[in-house]
Amino acid sequence: MSTRKPTATRDQVLAPVILILIGLVIVGGIGYLGRSARRSVREATHSTPPSAPRVAEPSPAPRSVAETPSSALVLEIADAPSRGAKEAPVVLVEFSDYQCPFCARHVRETMPEIEREYVRTRKVRYVFRDFPLEAIHPHAFRAAEAARCAGEQGRFWEMHDRLFAHQNALTSKDLLAHAEALGLNLRRFRRCLEERRFAERIRRDLSEGQRAGVRGTPSFFLGVPESGGKVRVLRVLRGAQPYEAFRQAVEELLREGRSS
Repeated sequence: MSTRKPTATRDQVLAPVILILIGLVIVGGIGYLGRSARRSVREATHSTPPSAPRVAEPSPAPRSVAETPSSALVLEIADAPSRGAKEAPVVLVEFSDYQCPFCARHVRETMPEIEREYVRTRKVRYVFRDFPLEAIHPHAFRAAEAARCAGEQGRFWEMHDRLFAHQNALTSKDLLAHAEALGLNLRRFRRCLEERRFAERIRRDLSEGQRAGVRGTPSFFLGVPESGGKVRVLRVLRGAQPYEAFRQAVEELLREGRSS
């Protein structure tokens, strides 16, 4: 008669497997902790000190956009409207057109800063010269005459500012309205316009501007005053440049004047 061997239960089979898995987990954990500890010691003993902060090198000064005349250039300014001290060490001459939108932008955005920083501080004399581009701006010449006629009554700059602020209103009728708004003597103003009293002088501005190389408006010539109501040009700026371009050019001339 044969006897049956007792069969192993499931728990008896799984128990050794579970013990083996637990052992592996324990051994792996110990190994991981050991490696972490060794790495921490290694990092603590061999780490390099943080590098010293780098000192930023000063950025180079922006390059000036002003041109230097290729040959000697002298401009007449004796009878031209101007702002600022006559003995100012730097003279800035603008050739402009009352219908030119870029000229208006200069008057609106840049000229106030130049006046505040340099004209009022007696460092720059600001001179205005006419350069009406009649082929594309049919009202510019008469507007220039109107400003000069206002100048006869001591209101050139007020008319100058008003014309640039109202570039869409420069007909003959508009010019009389501007004169009335400024409180000018209308009879004197009208007679000045009718006689074309300043037309020849404006033509002279055009001629001298062309000789100086003016190709468009606005154009600017910076230099130092000379005797006889003249300025020796040392820098040229073309177009409605930002204030910074003028600041650089003026400061260069002031430094050159101090070192000479």
